[in-house]
Amino acid sequence: MRTIDLRSDTVTRPTAAMRRAIAEAEVGDDVYGEDPSVHRLEQAAAARLGMEAAVFVPSGTMANQVALRSLTRPGDLVLASENAHLLLYEAGGAAALSGLQIETLGRDGLFDGTDLRAAVTPRDPHYPITRLVAVENTHNRAGGRVFPLDLAKDVAAAARDAGLALHLDGARIFNAEVATGTPAREWARLFDTVSFCLSKGLGAPVGSLVCGSRDLLPTLHRSRKLLGGGMRQAGILAAAGLHALEHHVERLAEDHANARRLAVGLERLGFPIARAPETNMVVFTVRDSARFIAGSRERDLLINPVSPGRFRAVTHLDVSADDIDDALGRLEEMANAGAR
Repeated sequence: MRTIDLRSDTVTRPTAAMRRAIAEAEVGDDVYGEDPSVHRLEQAAAARLGMEAAVFVPSGTMANQVALRSLTRPGDLVLASENAHLLLYEAGGAAALSGLQIETLGRDGLFDGTDLRAAVTPRDPHYPITRLVAVENTHNRAGGRVFPLDLAKDVAAAARDAGLALHLDGARIFNAEVATGTPAREWARLFDTVSFCLSKGLGAPVGSLVCGSRDLLPTLHRSRKLLGGGMRQAGILAAAGLHALEHHVERLAEDHANARRLAVGLERLGFPIARAPETNMVVFTVRDSARFIAGSRERDLLINPVSPGRFRAVTHLDVSADDIDDALGRLEEMANAGAR
């Protein structure tokens, strides 16, 4: 039985065309600024988001941490969404690496300007200085939820009024672009820095970008080096990222369609859906998590729990519509056996 892996869109493997791009990549020493493939990727990423410059880093976590470190000072307060990735899934990096505190706002990945204004600390020596607001789009823990552009504009206006910097954790920003038809640059222009991942829905094996102003570039580079992200002949990775940007953005619509297909099937089988999927994630609930996990493993179906009784299935480049139907067949077996 073929394994169907719905744990995350990070499990994708390079396509044959991407492997050819990797094999043929021009390379140089990127720490010396001499890798032509990295230069092309950084230029393409910045242009795609309408920003002046970009820095290639090994991971999404480092992308966020480089941005946070570059826009704050130790002891500062960062405002972010409830269950933000940079709070839950980055090993306490904001505190350990940059001395930052994080306070969360809103619910289910969204917040507005009113929430932000209420959370800004007074200018009093007893309080940390509120320095930065971070928006996550799409929101991982909220099930791939899009942060609407109008809401982002409201947040950005409130942040600017309060003198705050803005960072967009856009790990899956191109999912938001494809789902809404709104170019990613429309979100990006509201922010000082934007990060996005190549190794999730875009299907590259490694890497993320941090985009920002040309003036911020030396600080971003220094933060990358300090955090251990200086790479040498990184062009073999950059070539995969370039291929992903050129060939794998529009196809995200297939992942979104497959997520909707999966959600309809899950509801038919009696697995309640937390919310209709907006992008490539389906969050659903089960009554008996242990039994569900055992049943799915027996059937070579990989789906991760996100909290007690809640599971997240993620569609991606390596999962077809036929795979979704196959997965639903295995889930129906489980449901009939009482594992739901």
